[in-house]
Amino acid sequence: MASILMPKATAVWLIDNTSLSFDQIARFCALHALEVKGIADGDVAAGVRGLDPIGAGQLTRGEIEKAEADPGYDMQAVTPKHADKMVQKRRGPRYTPLSRRQERPDAIAWMIRNHPEVSDAQIGKLIGTTKTTIEAVRTRKHWNSSNIKPVDPVSLALCRQIDLDAVVAKASAKKRKMDEKAALERGEDLDTLRAAAEIVAETAAAEKAVADEDEKMRQMASKPVDAASVFGAFKEKPEEA
Repeated sequence: MASILMPKATAVWLIDNTSLSFDQIARFCALHALEVKGIADGDVAAGVRGLDPIGAGQLTRGEIEKAEADPGYDMQAVTPKHADKMVQKRRGPRYTPLSRRQERPDAIAWMIRNHPEVSDAQIGKLIGTTKTTIEAVRTRKHWNSSNIKPVDPVSLALCRQIDLDAVVAKASAKKRKMDEKAALERGEDLDTLRAAAEIVAETAAAEKAVADEDEKMRQMASKPVDAASVFGAFKEKPEEA
């Protein structure tokens, strides 16, 4: 079914001008039936002016009449004449707020250290940076190299965890296929190769955990220490009655 414009406004019009059930309106407008009921009761979309889907070219009178005669009928929206020529807008690089852009080198360093299988193009698309910047961080030619610290891009709010996991999974699968193909060409046993890959993955995970713990300890050691932070935990507790 083609998506419709202004679904709530369309629902308002259908409620006021037809005898369709809440379920039928909900299915056509891609809303929940309770939401449609809320619109009818005035609890939802209060003040929203109804949009005539017939006049807007999104629905025909014949479809409404069919649905009114058959409560189980689902109305079909009118497909735009040039829908087949409509090109979906291509997603560009991820926008990064100005306040976060200075932290991207930290995220790049983390990706290079923990996920070398991820390509520069994937890193650039994930956190919104350029191949030039990635290469500068990798070769330590970045202007701020002395202050770059590997930090998880998710914790820096540069990407979502689900996006990071997807990129890593895709890169890992590609690398595994390439390794297996190369092993077959060399006449090696795939079972042996996969067992070795599991050992490497477990070792890498352990090394990452140690590195993360070292980084955490280093950050704690770099924080200033004062009397309040040291002795705050030793304040006398009130005596119990």
